[in-house]
Amino acid sequence: MNAPAAATLLAAPSSEARSTERAARQAQVVAALAPLLPGHALLWHGEDTVPYECDGLTAYRQLPLLVALPETEVQVAAVLKACHALQVPVVARGAGTGLSGGAMPHPLGVTLSLAKFNKIVMIDRLARTATVQCGVRNLAISEAAAPYGLYYAPDPSSQIACTIGGNVAENSGGVHCLKYGLTLHNVLRVRGFTAAGEAIEFGSEALDVPGLDLLPLVVGSEGMLAVTTEVTVKLVPKPQLARCIMASFDDIRKAGDAVAAVIAAGIIPAGLEMMDKPMTAAVEDYVHAGYDLTAEAILLCESDGTPEEVAEEIARMLDVLSGCGATRMEVSRDEQQRLTFWSGRKNAFPASGRISPDYMCMDSTIPRKRLADILLAIAEMEKKYGLKCCNVFHAGDGNLHPLILFDANDPDQMHRCELFGADILETSVAMGGTVTGEHGVGVEKLSSMCVQFSPAEREQMFAIKRAFDSAELLNPGKVIPTLQRCAEYGKMHVKKGLLPFAELERF
Repeated sequence: MNAPAAATLLAAPSSEARSTERAARQAQVVAALAPLLPGHALLWHGEDTVPYECDGLTAYRQLPLLVALPETEVQVAAVLKACHALQVPVVARGAGTGLSGGAMPHPLGVTLSLAKFNKIVMIDRLARTATVQCGVRNLAISEAAAPYGLYYAPDPSSQIACTIGGNVAENSGGVHCLKYGLTLHNVLRVRGFTAAGEAIEFGSEALDVPGLDLLPLVVGSEGMLAVTTEVTVKLVPKPQLARCIMASFDDIRKAGDAVAAVIAAGIIPAGLEMMDKPMTAAVEDYVHAGYDLTAEAILLCESDGTPEEVAEEIARMLDVLSGCGATRMEVSRDEQQRLTFWSGRKNAFPASGRISPDYMCMDSTIPRKRLADILLAIAEMEKKYGLKCCNVFHAGDGNLHPLILFDANDPDQMHRCELFGADILETSVAMGGTVTGEHGVGVEKLSSMCVQFSPAEREQMFAIKRAFDSAELLNPGKVIPTLQRCAEYGKMHVKKGLLPFAELERF
């Protein structure tokens, strides 16, 4: 069976013939991998594989053919070589905290869990770098570097659980990415293996790399180009002081304009986040951070550095926020209150889980000047699809995280949620943005990729994929939509009156 056919099976309905084929394939792959791994490191019985059926996007589930849990790079290479020889798809998995279905298993493939690669190899305090295995938690890097007065800057909300390998796959950000950059800007070197099990290295700990610098290709590639096993990251000195402003606004547009005004004033805050009223209410009930429940939106604006730098920047931001119509402003008086202000933002997802059976967290990026426009558009979509949506996002760089509330046990709500999410993504594109920021495409945004990218652009993506993985075995059926899928999606748009027939060719 070739890889494109395997990718097609990802969405194929189950049948008796399919079950027979699956059982035969499973026996074949188990026989090939059993000699390569300890007995406890190979799972294929149904009840053992259920924990791997999805990532953080629980709306989409699929049992893997089997799960391999290698403990050494030698075992990773051996598994990949065996799967390549059998033309078996492989889906690499970290902590499973991803939110776009990027780690959803392939029904006829191996889920390669890298959870056991959890060792910090070295902290170099002089070079300010950390070399860690891919399964090391994001927060664990900062904890290990703390005795040297250093930390790892990218801080996704899931940093207590998400792994550095997953961060590399998705190019994760966090509340402080505005000033300190995304994963790409904080990674020096990535080591791993190709689909054929050959060792490969991207980037360098030196100032330059020989030949082409392919590090930006692998960061954010969602496990489609290589399997990451080890990463070297930059560490930065812990600031002497950090203070946070909590600013309230009685109008969404004023809050959105204030974000743009802060950046326009030449200020790059350490963090600049925004929450709308429904989101504020949800998190305040959960963490009691002291948020203003009467505000239509609140901003969290942080400054860090020396005491003198922080004092000056806080004063400048207060002037800008006041001029933009802030109705209330409070500056953290100490470190504990600063952490309390951020606790609500960091706990937005679990807070949403308390008020709804399920939620789907979208992830798109728009120009900062359109923040108010997209929030008002989402408010209209709530009426259109009959579902509630709480908004929390990295306002400083325009990365949205709308959380659509629904009940996955209701097929109609699930369908409306999918339509709502696609509408947010495609409206973001229409406003000059993109369908993703830091959560990746996975399976969630495949169709919306058809809206943003032309057939020629998508073919370029496939060409890069084939250059690394000619058999298309690593995470197939994800990230890049096929021409057929886009053609069908375009026809659906025409049928619904969302697209003139004359524009169908761009799909």
